[in-house]
Amino acid sequence: MSSNRSSNQLVVPQATAALDQMKYEVAQELGIAIPQDGYYGNMATRDAGSLGGYITRKLVQIGEQSLAGQFK
Repeated sequence: MSSNRSSNQLVVPQATAALDQMKYEVAQELGIAIPQDGYYGNMATRDAGSLGGYITRKLVQIGEQSLAGQFK
């Protein structure tokens, strides 16, 4: 897995594996190579921003679908 030094804490720590999997899937869709050593310092800012933005869009979409199914 990735060595995450971020100070951000997940609300649901059990989601770590699923979020990592999503990160790799989104990167593959966008054609962005994820550093195998976990160091993102050599990654272009544009690529990192695209990756984060696309992940956010997917998470919002999943949340909206979940809410729509809840209130049918």
